[in-house]
Amino acid sequence: MNANFKNGQLPGSSPLANVLVVVVGAIAIAVSFIIGVVAFVALAAAVLILGAIIGIRIWWLGVKSRKHPGGRPASGQAAKPQSNTNAVIEGEFHEVSGGNSGKQPPQT
Repeated sequence: MNANFKNGQLPGSSPLANVLVVVVGAIAIAVSFIIGVVAFVALAAAVLILGAIIGIRIWWLGVKSRKHPGGRPASGQAAKPQSNTNAVIEGEFHEVSGGNSGKQPPQT
């Protein structure tokens, strides 16, 4: 190894070269630091924007679900008022025998 390097001196032969190496090294470190800060700020901004978009979407879905508790109505149809799901539907039926071809109403 070089004896100057072992003693902690820069490997250049002139003091001007040593100063130039120090200045270029300091500029390289400063530029690297600035690029790192810019990259961090850009990444943080992207995360904040995506978080805001997701938060607004979740909030908006909550608003829509409060307006339409039964779900989203089909496109082209008006929203129907909610009915009681335990309501009883009443009706009548007539049993049709297999021999009747539908020409006469069944006897009740």
